[in-house]
Amino acid sequence: MKLKTILMGSAIAGVSSMAFAQDMASDMTLVSWGGAYQASQQKAYVEPYLEMNPDVSITWDESSAEAVAKLRAMNEAGNITWDLVDVVASDAIRLCDEGLAMEIDFNEMLAEGDDGSSAEDDFGDFIVSDCYIPQIVYSTAAAYRPDLLPEGAPAPDSICAFFDTETYPGKRALEQRPINNLEWALLCDGVAKDDIYDVLETEEGQDQAFAKLDTIKDDIVWWSAAAEPPQLLADGEIVMGSSYNGRWFSAIEEQDQPFEMLWDAQVFDLDGWIIPTGLPEDRLARVMDFVRYATDTQRLADQAKYISYGPARASSAPLVGDHAELGIPMGPHMPTAPENSENVFVYNYTWWADYRDDLDSKFQAWLAQ
Repeated sequence: MKLKTILMGSAIAGVSSMAFAQDMASDMTLVSWGGAYQASQQKAYVEPYLEMNPDVSITWDESSAEAVAKLRAMNEAGNITWDLVDVVASDAIRLCDEGLAMEIDFNEMLAEGDDGSSAEDDFGDFIVSDCYIPQIVYSTAAAYRPDLLPEGAPAPDSICAFFDTETYPGKRALEQRPINNLEWALLCDGVAKDDIYDVLETEEGQDQAFAKLDTIKDDIVWWSAAAEPPQLLADGEIVMGSSYNGRWFSAIEEQDQPFEMLWDAQVFDLDGWIIPTGLPEDRLARVMDFVRYATDTQRLADQAKYISYGPARASSAPLVGDHAELGIPMGPHMPTAPENSENVFVYNYTWWADYRDDLDSKFQAWLAQ
């Protein structure tokens, strides 16, 4: 079978696993986020894949937060050094729109579900881009230290506790980017959840969000790596913070930190793979062999043994069981658990793909003021 490949900027189509039976590269560079999430990837499917393919070596690069800028630079230089890149959905949409990520024929390139469903049906609504292979559903959520709250202060039950420095004095950690922060700012300034992106699309709405953030700017500790907020909270340098729900799970359940989750207005998001365009055929063949394995029903269910992120395949959900080391049921710790998702905020991937560059610039200018 001939591999239909157009290098440097085009997608491939009509590829089956038979196309990759030979001439596969013996090494890959995978790009992810480091920390607990990358460790879950390593345990759930990288190590088993290497056991089946002992002549293959895999190198990790922890640059996913900079994936868009770095792939743009690699493409400009004509030197793509990454083979498979883990990104959030909005970044995948941007990379796809710019021709930097390869289009995926889901049913042809990926394994069908263990229940017999096609890959496309199994992933369902989580397929938000023609270039994006979803892996997990996660959320950006908040946590706090009850012992650091003022005596008599009620336990916070709203994300707006971040903006209430009178009831909850002290530093709070937020991610150093506009995403989530602008939505929470408008939500806590009285904008209805369903109207957030319509308001944020206007100059006035953006000014309103930044003005709300101004009210706590002096109390914010900005983070760029998701491991930072749990450490800051453990050290007592903040009273509350945002991070990925899997990071909080790791701190609370694996490290026995005295934190409490604040699930209110947790922001659902997707994480998954993109394949850079322009890979030589032998590297592309290895990537496709790996990604077909790493995103099948069992592997995505296995990942949930190590971190509290929901698998993106419907057929994986019934297979989610206990934590591999702690033995505790993982279901109640998922962001999608009913008791955790009573008030969620659904992230608008396509909106941020359109507005991210402009609002990144505006956010950086606001930080510098």
